[in-house]
Amino acid sequence: MRKSCRKLAIACTKSFNYLPAECEQMQVICDRISWVYLDSLEESVQKFLESLGKLNRAYLTALEEKVLSLLESEFGYEM
Repeated sequence: MRKSCRKLAIACTKSFNYLPAECEQMQVICDRISWVYLDSLEESVQKFLESLGKLNRAYLTALEEKVLSLLESEFGYEM
C-alpha cells in the first residue's frame, strides 16, 4: 500500500487534473490508509482500506471517515 502512496503525488497532478489542495488531501488520506494497513488484518478490513485507496475523489464520506478513524484509534494513531 505504501508504494502506491508515493506514486500518488505524481499521478495526481498528471492524470487526475486535481488542484494542488486536492492532491494534498488525497495524499493525507493515502498516508492514513498506509498507517493502518497491515498484512495481518482481516481480509474484509484490508479490502475496505484498498477500496478507499482507489477512490477517484479527494475526500472521504462521513461514514468512510468514521470507519477509518475507528481503525486508527484501534492502532493508537491520532492525527
